[in-house]
Amino acid sequence: MPEPITVLIADDHPMFRRGLRALLGTMPEVEVLGEATDGNEAVRLAEDLHPRLILLDLHMPGGDGLAAIRRLTAVTPQPRILVVTMFEDDDSVFAALRAGARGYVLKDTDEDEMMRAIHAVGNGGSIFSPAIATRIMAFFAEAGRAAAPFPDLTPSERGVLQLMARGLSNETIAAQLSLSSKTVRNYVSNVFSKLHVVSRAQAIVRARDAGLG
Repeated sequence: MPEPITVLIADDHPMFRRGLRALLGTMPEVEVLGEATDGNEAVRLAEDLHPRLILLDLHMPGGDGLAAIRRLTAVTPQPRILVVTMFEDDDSVFAALRAGARGYVLKDTDEDEMMRAIHAVGNGGSIFSPAIATRIMAFFAEAGRAAAPFPDLTPSERGVLQLMARGLSNETIAAQLSLSSKTVRNYVSNVFSKLHVVSRAQAIVRARDAGLG
């Protein structure tokens, strides 16, 4: 038989702890080792009980969850941390992930999803509530767009600009990309508009300054 997923619950609301313990009681592969009511107690119990998984709220009195996560990364063996909270703002989500949390779900998550999260993080994976996953994906997509030069350009327009910056003519670009000359002229016109330039030379200077070409 596989070893049970040993769990420590860390939350300052007694009713929520009882509900969570009741849910865990329906999972024969899970063993609850204890409960903490604040971050300091969570760290102390983790050092004493060595749970594999900690279900931890972010905002608790007497030592908040974020500080606890940072301290728990130094506990040996290091527990896996699943944040279970009502807070879904970007600051809370990314602060928890930076601190070392392996998953992040909301307290109103349904029971099946909560059990999947417990299994996933307890067995070494990572998981997020759908709303949180969408937020994370949007954040990194936006970061990727911001990191790329000229984020207003489409990938095709950026590719044409890059070839322009290498000194290629429209006809050569069309042949290289298997496009019509008219299509390339349209892309070049869009590039001029989005870069707020009036000539090919100005566009090339902007592209080379940004590292294209």
